[in-house]
Amino acid sequence: MPDSEDYHQLLQFSTRDLSVTEPNLPVFNSPEEQFQQLRKLIIERITVLMDSNFSTLINLLYRADVDEFKLKKALAENPDNPAEVIADAYIQRQLQKIETRKKYRK
Repeated sequence: MPDSEDYHQLLQFSTRDLSVTEPNLPVFNSPEEQFQQLRKLIIERITVLMDSNFSTLINLLYRADVDEFKLKKALAENPDNPAEVIADAYIQRQLQKIETRKKYRK
């Protein structure tokens, strides 16, 4: 589970890559609830891209450096929810980048 700093960096990536706007989250929401709400927004945006502009989605995944083979395998294992699978792969990759930056920043 990402901490507060990771959440804000993930939100920045999502805003830049997917035009996701910061959700209006009540102050009492836990980090888990904030993360789940952001995940839901990313899934919704990916669904729109799948339906209306698939080439932009492919370009986004390429720029985010999502592993194509892992994504294909995950999609084959869960073909009923492709937007969720793609969103989770995108989120996982962005969190990996955040961790790598933290590691080398110190």
